Amino acid sequence: MEAISAGVSSFNDVFWAYLLIPVLLVLSLYFTVRSKAVQFRLLPDMFRAMRGDPGLAADGGKPISAFQAFAVSAAARIGTGNIAGVATAIALGGPGAVFWMWAMALIVGAASFVESTLAQLYKVGGKEGYQGGPAYYMERGLGAKWMGVLFAVIITVTFSLVFNSVQSNTISAAISNTVSTATGTDPAPWLPYAVGAVIAVATGVIIFGGARRIAQAATALVPFMAAVYVLMGLAVVAMNIGQIPAVIAEIVAHAFGLREIAAGGIGTAIVQGMRRGMFSNEAGLGSAPNAAASAAVSHPVKQGLVQTLGVYFDTLIVCSTTAFIILLSNPTYGAEAGPTLTQNALEANLGSWALHLLTLIILLVAFTSVLGNTFYGASNIGYLTRNPSVMIAFRFTVVVVTFLGAIGSGGLVWTLADTTMGIMALVNLAALAFLAPVACRLLDDFVQQRKQGRDPVFTKDTMPELTGVECWDQEDLDRLRKTSGRG
Repeated sequence: MEAISAGVSSFNDVFWAYLLIPVLLVLSLYFTVRSKAVQFRLLPDMFRAMRGDPGLAADGGKPISAFQAFAVSAAARIGTGNIAGVATAIALGGPGAVFWMWAMALIVGAASFVESTLAQLYKVGGKEGYQGGPAYYMERGLGAKWMGVLFAVIITVTFSLVFNSVQSNTISAAISNTVSTATGTDPAPWLPYAVGAVIAVATGVIIFGGARRIAQAATALVPFMAAVYVLMGLAVVAMNIGQIPAVIAEIVAHAFGLREIAAGGIGTAIVQGMRRGMFSNEAGLGSAPNAAASAAVSHPVKQGLVQTLGVYFDTLIVCSTTAFIILLSNPTYGAEAGPTLTQNALEANLGSWALHLLTLIILLVAFTSVLGNTFYGASNIGYLTRNPSVMIAFRFTVVVVTFLGAIGSGGLVWTLADTTMGIMALVNLAALAFLAPVACRLLDDFVQQRKQGRDPVFTKDTMPELTGVECWDQEDLDRLRKTSGRG
């Protein structure tokens, strides 16, 4: 089994470094040029779009708002990779990996804009609101249903089942480590089962409440979780404020090979920084658009901008917090360290209490990831079938998987999930390459309305030649205006 896992891991290293990341970079540069650098020039509109009122859903309740959709995608994005993944990138790639992680986020922001705007355009309606994502724009925009089915199956299995089991395993391991540290003895054998049961029940209570309850839970937990972690990082920075210029100089110097620490030099720094950045912000993977499509907004571009801001939030704020915590503690480079590097850095700066607080953060990070991943799966189950019994079976399966993950181990399953996620991303990027002009036309319409001093709105009559657009008629716009007061 170990030999198989090592072989799959080696394949993933080559697959991601020499195929997936280059394809994403080339397409992101194309999207950047085609959109006239939308990820930079419309930054103020990203914050403005976050405040939109969602109006009313078909059942008279509140649909998911732009901010709630942002929170759901952030819940899935901000996982243990922000703590462990960034630490590994720095350990293997040196300080220069941080620079390339930042650069990756700035470039792939264009890919995030394109995929989330398309998800909004080709979303479908329901009683509680909307759902959509890559599977929907593959069928409705490209006319490639087979492509949509393939994507829907892969993302449901990879995110909602495999990744959820890994997240619950992370929670169980973190609690066991905390108990062991606090008591000085090995935790009781029954502890993982108890943890698994609690996680499963909490997950079931939320996900059986539907998309609205998941969005509400994410909206409540994500800001708190991120705020606590960033405040810890700011405390470390404040205690070492005099070292900040030197740390930034180190990041830049190592990024361009002016100083060597990592075993592979500049090449390792680039690969580690870009790969971990892509893992973390998920731009181009096709996951975040499933949350983006659920938002009730007056123009598809608005949610495209909001999700682009999500890439910055994840990488430039949360991942950077981890990076500065580590780099201000004089870390040892050259070996994969995972979360222990972050834990040791926090303990060195803030004391042993910080370890327990970080455990709490890991719990919240992992649990919100379970909610976000389940949201993605539910959206794609809805694409595959409208049979309510299948959705109920899916939710029960998620609950079971979270319990089993807490008492099992990741191993080969996690490694295989990296492969399936990479395949999923390639399928999504192929669709984006063909549909990007549509997103850019929507962007031009949005910008033109903004120049006229209007709050941009879109109906499918604006571009009647587009096929496969189900929503965006006058009725949708009227529902949005009922509570927002827009004229």
